[in-house]
Parts: sequence; C-alpha cells; structure tokens
Amino acid sequence: MLTAGRFADRIVMVTGSAQGIGRTVARRVAAEGGAVVLVDRSPLARDEAAEIETGGGRALAVLTDLETAEGAAAAVSAALDRFGRIDVLINNVGGTIWARPFQHYTADRIEAEIRRSLFPTLWMCHAVLPHLIEQRSGVIVNVSSVATRGINRVPYAAAKGGVSAITTALAMEVAQYGIRVAATAPGGTEAPPRRIARGPAPADDREAGWYDEVVSQTTSSSLLHRYGTLDEQAAAICFLASDEAGYITGTILPVAGGDLG
Repeated sequence: MLTAGRFADRIVMVTGSAQGIGRTVARRVAAEGGAVVLVDRSPLARDEAAEIETGGGRALAVLTDLETAEGAAAAVSAALDRFGRIDVLINNVGGTIWARPFQHYTADRIEAEIRRSLFPTLWMCHAVLPHLIEQRSGVIVNVSSVATRGINRVPYAAAKGGVSAITTALAMEVAQYGIRVAATAPGGTEAPPRRIARGPAPADDREAGWYDEVVSQTTSSSLLHRYGTLDEQAAAICFLASDEAGYITGTILPVAGGDLG
C-alpha cells in the first residue's frame, strides 16, 4: 500500500536501481512524491528514469561503477548538480555472484564478492556524508542480508556482515548531525528473471546443486517457509527511509519471514 506524499520534496538516491529490489524502491519513492536519483552501471537505469518522468515524476539516472570511490563520488556530484541536495541515500547494490562451499571459491572470486557487496555501500556512505553533515540532516538506509548466517555464500556473507557493521558504527558517529543510518536484512526474495545476471549460470549439475542448497536452506530458515516479494522488501526500506522511522537508527531490520540471520 502506497503512502501518498510520504517523500514529497525529498531527493532520494537509490543504488542498484535498474532491476530487482532497487527498481521497486525507486518506483515506490517516485509514486510517493519523491525525486529519485537512480544509480546503476546498467543503461537500464535510464529507461527506468524516463518511465518515472513520463508518469509525471522527477528522476535522474546516473551510470557509474560504485565498486570504486571515484564512481560513488561521481554519483553524489551528479545528484547535487541536478537537485541541489540529497535527503536520503538507499544503498542497494550487491548480490551473490557464485554459490558454492567456501573451499571451492578461488581467491579472485572471493575478492569479487567483497567488491560487489561491500564496497558500493562503503564508498557511497563516504561520498555523501560531507553533504549530509553540512545540511545537518539526512537518512541512509543500507541493504544487508540474513545470509550472514547461510550456506554456500561465505564471501557474500562477509560482505553483508560488513554492511551491517557500517550501519551500526556510522549511526553512532553521525547522530550528532541529525543523520539516521539503518538497514534492512532481506531474506530470499522472489523476482522476475534478471535482465542482467549477477554472475555466470551454473556450469554443471554440481554447481546447480550448490545453488539449490541455498534455496532450500533459505526457505527452511524462514518461519513462513517462503521467499518474500519485491514489494515486501521495498515497503520495509521505504519505511526506514521515511519520517515514520524518525526515532530509529543503528538498527538492522530483518525482512525474511522470521529468519533473523
């Protein structure tokens, strides 16, 4: 259920917004009156921004690589150039690239998982903070994961554990400036087929079996024994980003059907 006007007069940056949870969040923010900065390295973000503007909303697509500090800085600069301020940053970039027992990861794949699911949040927080501190207000909502307690994704779990740590530590540092920092920790989430794959498809039956083990463990860990929906994830993120959560900071909210991660 949408809340009309909840983000009226707010400038909201959403990373990883070309598809999945990020896309759903961006559309919801726009429907609730916010101007949206869709940050992604895929040109699909431009299509999403154009659709929002065609529907009467305000949107800007920024194509950049958030695995680098330079890419994050460029995203913040583009948002400020267009809108003059940033009120909310939603860090959604991340996702498992491979699923396999830890001993089957190579060193380069471990590093790739960390770059994908930790550094975009770290760099974006670092890039946006000077602006939020100067205006003495703002909200950062990070997207962690309950996969910090899950099988066949140890490097991803390590990265998302880092996102949770960023959330709690940064919240303590910046509360004095009127800035809130919180996070959701999604569980398994149903979504349409990805238009851009996170990684290669399983190469053989063994690799496919490792992924099936992840799905089985995820649904069995959930008290509701199902995957969530994109709308259920977006609703929690938008709640934390809104004034309705004005007394919530330093909190990691599991959105996983009772799985606490």
